[in-house]
Amino acid sequence: MQDILAVTYLWLKAGHIIFVVFWMAGLFMLPRQMIYVHPSGSGSEEEALWVKRMGLLRKIILTPSLILVWVLGLLMSIQLGLLDGAPGLGWLHAKIFVVVLLTGFHGYLVAQSKRIAKGERPLSEKQLRMLGELPGLLLVIIVILVVVVRAF
Repeated sequence: MQDILAVTYLWLKAGHIIFVVFWMAGLFMLPRQMIYVHPSGSGSEEEALWVKRMGLLRKIILTPSLILVWVLGLLMSIQLGLLDGAPGLGWLHAKIFVVVLLTGFHGYLVAQSKRIAKGERPLSEKQLRMLGELPGLLLVIIVILVVVVRAF
């Protein structure tokens, strides 16, 4: 039975990492796409093209990846004993907290991209460039929690 759980855990982990990569790629791309909308005129063909691309990014990559990251991550967390109160999981609690922040950031970006799709420009190009760096910073924290802190 332990062998089955170990193999299952490894498949969950592989899927989790794959979809984290997709999700992060989407979180890096969406602010960049919003930047490309800025110089286009409201109602222009160029704006329509970027709005379409943003919508596809959200529907095909971002949202499905977010869902799979959470499902696979929670299944792994359960196998690690999160619900059983297993000791030594402080790193996991911290990681989940950072992933909640990243999920909120995802929601914020989606809301801003929908506003841009309506012709609004709620954020400057500089703000979008700065926001584009946030997923990378949160990813660094997550990797350190999983690889370094977990080892102690």
